[in-house]
Amino acid sequence: MTYRVIVDRAKCVSCKAVATICPQVFVMGEDNGKSRVVDQYSKKLTDEISIGEIPDELYECVKEAADYCPVNAIVIEKVE
Repeated sequence: MTYRVIVDRAKCVSCKAVATICPQVFVMGEDNGKSRVVDQYSKKLTDEISIGEIPDELYECVKEAADYCPVNAIVIEKVE
């Protein structure tokens, strides 16, 4: 199964939590210092949003990071 990860970069407060918890998927962007999906999984990147698609084996890592995000800026969706 594949999952879509959506980071609302407009909401992100640059706390670095998600990049610390799940560095396989998240990194702090060099463009604006906000969290983003790493290049390997990235499908779309703007100042406002970062969208990526991850394999099933990274779901738990991403879920933990999303749950920890203090501003709820990360959404995970199943890709049909």
